[in-house]
Amino acid sequence: MSSHAIIARQAGGPEVFDYVASALPSPEAGQLLIKVAAIGVNFIETYQRSGVYQVKYPFTPGSECAGIVEAVGEGVTDFAIGDRVATTEGSKTYATHTLLDADKALPVPENVSLETAGALPLQGITAHYLINSSYNVQPGDMVLTYAGAGGVGLLLIQLLKLRGATVITTTSTPEKAELARAAGADHVLTYDEVATRVREITDGRGVDVVYDGIGKDTFDGSLAALKIRGTLVLFGGASGQVPPFDLQRLNAHGSLSVTRPKIADFLLNAEERRWRSGELFELVSNGKLDVRIGASFPLAEAGAAHTALESRSTTGKTILIP
Repeated sequence: MSSHAIIARQAGGPEVFDYVASALPSPEAGQLLIKVAAIGVNFIETYQRSGVYQVKYPFTPGSECAGIVEAVGEGVTDFAIGDRVATTEGSKTYATHTLLDADKALPVPENVSLETAGALPLQGITAHYLINSSYNVQPGDMVLTYAGAGGVGLLLIQLLKLRGATVITTTSTPEKAELARAAGADHVLTYDEVATRVREITDGRGVDVVYDGIGKDTFDGSLAALKIRGTLVLFGGASGQVPPFDLQRLNAHGSLSVTRPKIADFLLNAEERRWRSGELFELVSNGKLDVRIGASFPLAEAGAAHTALESRSTTGKTILIP
């Protein structure tokens, strides 16, 4: 029996992807063999494909997927053949089959589709650690976040509203603004309105926390939007990395705090993984969290998925289906 995978043999545009047959991998001790049902596509994979981030070629992208356990390696006791699992910590997931360390597998409830499960882990767990661990949002908090119609943005808005926060967000088009409002955003701004409108909305006080995944282009505005002793959580750099800055600015703006988290530090063990994913899947199961799949492509058309993602025209999550 064989499997198929997407392979890039060199850096370049989406056209460097080939869909090729390969030997079916066998799980080693502590591993699972997953028959993949859905694959989450993430922007970092466009950087890896294009050469912005160095990888070893031939290269199969992907860290996120959901599927069915098809074989278990020696020593695995928590999972059995036929179990439904997802992950955001896999490798080479642009494939019909992939190997996964069992302690990085997330159980998927029967009433959650594998397509949804493949779209949720990375962005859902990001939103979860942002509001629970980077800054623990309390009822009544005023929150600013950007890109409200993106994959993280739509989930973050919903989780913030469940927590009882007032949510201010930004979008780049009227169509995206409607998606953000439908997710529960209280105020949807254009990016050039942030500097003036946030202070108006908060009666001059500023917000308790800013969740900023944009980086270079929004960082100064994020600091300016905070209340005294507010917190800026910089969790991405879609516009580029923030250049070095004088820490004294945090004093001058009102004893501010800044943190720069990454997801790996919030998935330190199986217990933490189960806590975060379990809460998210329960919300999906209960109809309290909607996972928007904005676009779906056959696995063999991974290049087209990358083209769509790089155009910045997508909303929600883009997935591949083997």
